[in-house]
Amino acid sequence: MKKIGWDAYEVFIAVAQGGGLTGAAQISGLSPATIGRRVLELEQSIGRTLFARSKSGYALTTDGQMLFDQLKAMESAVRRVESWRMESAGSVTLRLAVGTWNARLVAENFRDICTERDGFRVEMTVTETRAPLAHREHDVALRAHPPEEMNLASRLVGDVAYAAYRAKSAPQFLPERWIAVTEADAISGYLRWPHEKRASDIAVTVTRPRSLLDLVRAGAGNAVLPCFIGDAEPGIERAGDEIPELRHRQWVVTNNDDRSRREIRTLADRLTKLLKAHQDLYAGKRPVKSS
Repeated sequence: MKKIGWDAYEVFIAVAQGGGLTGAAQISGLSPATIGRRVLELEQSIGRTLFARSKSGYALTTDGQMLFDQLKAMESAVRRVESWRMESAGSVTLRLAVGTWNARLVAENFRDICTERDGFRVEMTVTETRAPLAHREHDVALRAHPPEEMNLASRLVGDVAYAAYRAKSAPQFLPERWIAVTEADAISGYLRWPHEKRASDIAVTVTRPRSLLDLVRAGAGNAVLPCFIGDAEPGIERAGDEIPELRHRQWVVTNNDDRSRREIRTLADRLTKLLKAHQDLYAGKRPVKSS
């Protein structure tokens, strides 16, 4: 039997995580055609069908799920060994996963998270999807829901409030216009809200949440934003009261087995401290008044 290299399994993992060839291409950097061919070669080598293929993407079969679970455990072990090796060399990379808006706050206060004196560097992933940590895909993450996985530890850091915002300079006589992320990309409650409540008034759609703020500042219309972003932005103001059904809590999450590692504990402690220092702003208690 031909020996299967780890790179073939990495392609398989990318397809499983990406949900198809396009998602895997974004993860791996390979072309969809190359990925499709290599997955087929892997299936032929193993003698089992790993994915159920459809127009909506690739779904793991029972055999595929069994292989995926085993490979993620192997990948986790490899990462632990690599972390151990890098610790002995005095260089550790910590993987931090945050959403679009938390990434902005972290970037603006990055020296409170990591400095040149620290013995680690930070690899930050910005994603709107729930960050996986069960197999040490990330070391520290921010989540909008408490972890359901048994091997994860979490720290509650407070509430996140949302409201609609508009430019202070926007003409008041214009009819109401709304800005939204496209329905396909609206995977969070606040991103779905305009489609559920103001669908007929949506004038502009974008594919990434970060563009909502740019368009609001430009006076293109109203958009739902986290209050810790909207209330701190001098050129915009609330277009109404807080939207109470969108309020949620957030947690700093780590792998339970790693939370006592010095570097991970340090990063988690600093992230928690940063978020709690802005707790009132997150909860919408300090709106910037209109001039």
